[in-house]
Amino acid sequence: MSAEQAGRIDLVVAALTGLSRTWIKGLFDHDCVTRNGRPAPNPGERVEVGDAVEVCFDPHTRYREKPRVRVDPAFQVLYEDEHIIVVEKAAFVLTVPTQDGETDTLVQRVGRYLGRGGPEHRVTVVQRLDHGTSGVMVFAITEAAATELIDQFKRHAPAREYVALVSGLVKEDRGTIESRLATNRRLSRYSTHGEDGERAVTHFEVEERFQDVTRVRVKLETGRRNQIRVHFAEAGHPVLGDTRYRPELARHPRWRSRRQALHAAVLGFTHPVSRQRMRFESPLPPEFGAFTGGEKKRGAK
Repeated sequence: MSAEQAGRIDLVVAALTGLSRTWIKGLFDHDCVTRNGRPAPNPGERVEVGDAVEVCFDPHTRYREKPRVRVDPAFQVLYEDEHIIVVEKAAFVLTVPTQDGETDTLVQRVGRYLGRGGPEHRVTVVQRLDHGTSGVMVFAITEAAATELIDQFKRHAPAREYVALVSGLVKEDRGTIESRLATNRRLSRYSTHGEDGERAVTHFEVEERFQDVTRVRVKLETGRRNQIRVHFAEAGHPVLGDTRYRPELARHPRWRSRRQALHAAVLGFTHPVSRQRMRFESPLPPEFGAFTGGEKKRGAK
C-alpha cells in the first residue's frame, strides 16, 4: 500500500471496489476483507504503508450489513458459546422478575441479547445476585447445560469470591461465619438457632483496614440469599450502603453510591459440556475507589 492510500481501511475498500458505504459495511460483516492475510472486521481500522488489503466477494451477491447489537448497560458479556453465557452484572439490576411484576430484569435482557434482534432467547438462571450487587454471573442456554450447572451449585462446587467494604474494623485477619438462615414475614433473612433454617457458611479474609472501614474478600461455601450481608451485619460490620441489614451502621460519608459495597469478583465452575475448568474475574467497580491505600489505618494489614 502506498502512502497516498494509508488511512481507514473502509476508505481503502471503497477506492478498490467503488461500492456504496452500506455495501462496504456488509463486506466487513461477512469477513470479505482481510489485512495482511487476517480478517479485518472493523471498518474504522487504520492501515499503514506496506499493509496488504484484500477484498474477496461475489459481485452478484448482496452482502447486507448485519444488525448491530445494542450495548446494554445492565451487563457485559465475558464469555459466550452455544451452551452458556457468562456476564458481568451491573448494580441496580434485578436478576429475575419479582412478585410485583417487574419485567425489565437481567434474565430478560440477556435473552434479548441472544435473540440478536429476533425473538427473545430463553435462558435459565442457575445463580442470582442481589439487586444492589454487581459482578460475575453465568446463565445456561440449553436445558442440558442448565441441569448440570444447577447440580454444581447445589453441591456448592463453583468457586465464588466476593469483595465487600464493611463498616468498622474487623479484628480477625481471617475467619468463618456459620449459621442457619431463616426468612421473616418481610422476606428479610436472619440467623436462627433452630433446625428450620438453611445452613450458611461464609469464609472471609481481611484485605485492607482503613480508618473505620474494612475491605474483605469472601469465599462462599454455601450461597444462600443475602448470606454475606446478613452474616456481616449480625457480626456488627454491615456492608456499606446496605439499607436492609443494620442500615444505621452501614451509612458512611465517603460511600455516596446508592448501591451496597458488595461485588462478585470471581466465579469458577466446570463447563457443563466440555468439562473444562473455567474461571472469570471482574475488577472492582469505581465506587470502591473511595477507600484507597492512602486511607489505610496505621499498623493495619
